Amino acid sequence: MIYEMRTYRLRTGTVPSYLKLVEEEGIAIQRGYLGQLVGYFFSEIGPLNQIVHIWAFADLNDRERRREALAADPAWQAFMPKIQALIETMENKILKPTRFSPLA
Repeated sequence: MIYEMRTYRLRTGTVPSYLKLVEEEGIAIQRGYLGQLVGYFFSEIGPLNQIVHIWAFADLNDRERRREALAADPAWQAFMPKIQALIETMENKILKPTRFSPLA
């Protein structure tokens, strides 16, 4: 199992708009392709205006196949510009759990 952690820094003041768009449109599309959502978060203390979402995949091949299918979906292609306008920076990490991790 691997985990993909995506962190977006949004334009100041746009977290509520971003979350509304994802909740009402985006998350259903993503779940249909990406599968196991571990968590979707926003920051309150520390660096503000950040969104972090974590998805679980069997391995890198599973992740690649699922992300390619998502990217090819016309509904996702229509949705993306709505949130891209709110995002300033993006960071992506692939995490591997330790043997003693509860998510291993």
